[in-house]
Amino acid sequence: MDSPTQISQQLQEIIDQVIGVATTYGLNVLGAITILILGWMIAGWAKRATANGLGRIKAVDAMLSSFFSSLVKYIVLAFTVVAVLNRFGVETTSFVAVIGAAGLAIGLALQGTLSNVAAGVMLLLFRPFKVGDFIEGGGLSGTIKEASLFTTKMVTGDNIHIVAPNSQLWGTAIRNFSHHPTRRVDLSIGIGYGDDIDKAMDVIKRIAAEDTRIHADPAPFVEVANLGDNAVELVVRVWADNGDYWGVKFAMTKAIKQTFDKEGISFPFPQRDVHIHQA
Repeated sequence: MDSPTQISQQLQEIIDQVIGVATTYGLNVLGAITILILGWMIAGWAKRATANGLGRIKAVDAMLSSFFSSLVKYIVLAFTVVAVLNRFGVETTSFVAVIGAAGLAIGLALQGTLSNVAAGVMLLLFRPFKVGDFIEGGGLSGTIKEASLFTTKMVTGDNIHIVAPNSQLWGTAIRNFSHHPTRRVDLSIGIGYGDDIDKAMDVIKRIAAEDTRIHADPAPFVEVANLGDNAVELVVRVWADNGDYWGVKFAMTKAIKQTFDKEGISFPFPQRDVHIHQA
């Protein structure tokens, strides 16, 4: 049985070991906590600074600004975690290698999703369209309602909701019908070969001049486009505000038909001459 002196010495040794461990690892714990606090503060500051800097650039969308600012924050936090592990003597080189391998595996598994994110960043950066624009792209057409990093939401003219992956839009040509403030309205009008061409052209120009939505500059254009099988084809080109495109197109078509009827200008039907030969 140990004597009281031996027990006291063993207790003292244990206390000394505890004090040594607490001194060694306690400093590491305090250092790790300090690094975490500083890293969190720096990450928040970097996020706000990035968001404010990108917010001053008009060409950068708010969604893109949010994405990059969050990305900067997580990069700073990642370096903070590595610094904390290094404080405890963890071999960070192998740790980073493991994280890199895991990131590669995840990237390969989610390559479709990541391609949508990359396409979303490009769409938000170059902004080929904005909310409210009517576009055609990727075999789809509709009015843009929302653009995010993963998908673009649009609605068709008959109120059908479409959710398109960004990679489908970015990988094809995009036709933006709302980009410019004005649009040209094109019509093709056929008249009979026996009708007065100049009279028909003057009537169309008069109709265009009476419509206040049609711009005087560029001036309305009316010319003979083709001599068809059944009609003399006139091409009509007028300019209007983008929002008036369909209204002008429909109104011009109706007015030309009604005025031609009053003026005695015909719209020839397809016809065919049949010759019968008797033996």
